[in-house]
Amino acid sequence: MLRSGPAVSPALIWTLMPRRMWASSESFTAEGWVMGKVLRFILVLWACGASLAHAEAAPVRLLVLGDSLSAGFNLPHDWAFPVKLEQALRAKGREVTVINASVSGDTTAGGLARLDWVLADKPDAVILELGGNDGLRGLDPAISADNLSAIIARLKSQRIKVLLAGMQAPPNLGKDYAAEFNQLYPRLAKTHGVALYPFILKGVIDQPTHLQPDGVHPNMKGVEAMVREILPFVEKLLGWP
Repeated sequence: MLRSGPAVSPALIWTLMPRRMWASSESFTAEGWVMGKVLRFILVLWACGASLAHAEAAPVRLLVLGDSLSAGFNLPHDWAFPVKLEQALRAKGREVTVINASVSGDTTAGGLARLDWVLADKPDAVILELGGNDGLRGLDPAISADNLSAIIARLKSQRIKVLLAGMQAPPNLGKDYAAEFNQLYPRLAKTHGVALYPFILKGVIDQPTHLQPDGVHPNMKGVEAMVREILPFVEKLLGWP
């Protein structure tokens, strides 16, 4: 494990160096010149060690790009899905910062439109949770697929790991629509070679006690279930055993 620097600080080294090293140019000795070079080398090594240790200690930046299901719709701020996911990961000793880049009501087109703004947060990995509002509006699944494909391609071009969170179409739109919509997530994951979490509301949508009165959005129990179900997939995405 890297440390922040050597046991002896540069300031202490400076203090302990012979005073004749810092004599005027007229009396500057060969010994002083050599020791000065040594000190400079030590200072460079110390700075490099500190920088590497800082880089190693920096938490992984995981961003959630989604809609109201992950934004924390109608819930206290500290009960949003990204907040609870970070707490769960940190409770397991994972050094991670989870960024909430989810917007209630967002569609796949909206997510694509604000991708530049999202990438300013410089994430190492992204949970892509979009498409539910496309389904509720009955939008053409082919268009949703194109938008998600463009987002994934952009993330991969920047070597950002992706976990694609699947969604299921509302049953009132018919079997044909549901079949086309539901299969776009597995297809995209296979096409782009990214990880797939089959259904973001697994363990939630079939549990009335986990839902808000609208029957769609998770309540606090629902958020806890979302985190519990997706946690192994997130750890695998980030390379944690």
